[in-house]
Amino acid sequence: MHCGPPDMVCETKIVAAEDHEALPGAKKDALLAAAGAMWPPLPAAPGPAAAPPPAPGPQPRGGPEGAGPPAGRGVCIREFRAAEQEAARRIFYDGILERIPNTAFRGLRQHPRTQLLYALLTALCFAVTGSLMLTCLVPAVLLALRYYYSRKVILAYLECALHTDMADIEQYYMKPPGSCFWVAVLDGNVVGIVAARAQEEDNTVELLRMSVDSRFRGKGIAKALGRKVLEFAVLHDYSAVVLGTTAVKVAAHKLYESLGFRHMGASDHYVLPGMTLSLAERLFFQVRYHRYRLQLREE
Repeated sequence: MHCGPPDMVCETKIVAAEDHEALPGAKKDALLAAAGAMWPPLPAAPGPAAAPPPAPGPQPRGGPEGAGPPAGRGVCIREFRAAEQEAARRIFYDGILERIPNTAFRGLRQHPRTQLLYALLTALCFAVTGSLMLTCLVPAVLLALRYYYSRKVILAYLECALHTDMADIEQYYMKPPGSCFWVAVLDGNVVGIVAARAQEEDNTVELLRMSVDSRFRGKGIAKALGRKVLEFAVLHDYSAVVLGTTAVKVAAHKLYESLGFRHMGASDHYVLPGMTLSLAERLFFQVRYHRYRLQLREE
């Protein structure tokens, strides 16, 4: 089984502190201004009246790396630290577990052929048995099987991911050039994660592993994480940011579109790491893989 970093999913090394020092001031400001103009500003966080703007002069060394609260009061987005390995894995794990009921039930609406097959099986049961009671049980059994196989495949996917890139985030994302991993921190706790990985063959950056603790959603954290990846791509002169997702929730797709991503297509034949492609699995587990792209400049 191939267990590379899968695209199941999906809030500072945008530029590390030392990288900011290396960039000439005018060039750095111009790049960040260009990046900020490419996508809409985040909504203001609710709460007390905003603090007055900072006085003119040099900004803190961290620059746009989360020295202030970009996604809401008290939220800081910065580079991953090794001590946060377990917190990041927990957020990733919990976020993917939420896909089980979504894929099993809500995701069925994306697959009309499967719906038709289940309807035919229900009708066949009535034709064979003539029992209304047994026929009424068929949809419940089919949905139960969808949940079972969704759980089976997604847990296998998690096992794969937790033993590849998410097993050692420092080694996989923080050391290779063109890759990075960020965390959103609120009151000293990690509440969100996102990663970027360069694809040198086409000079793009892939956004992946985006997840926010369910208790802190709706605060703009996911959008802030996504924007950090976009800034990273602009500052490192990549031509585009790409991502792939099997997310069922409409909110996830609206988030990507709000960041400026363009939907490039979808496939019902994506093989998720952990799938065995058995007949039962084909009948009771389906995912739709969506591809998004944000073009930053023409090659």
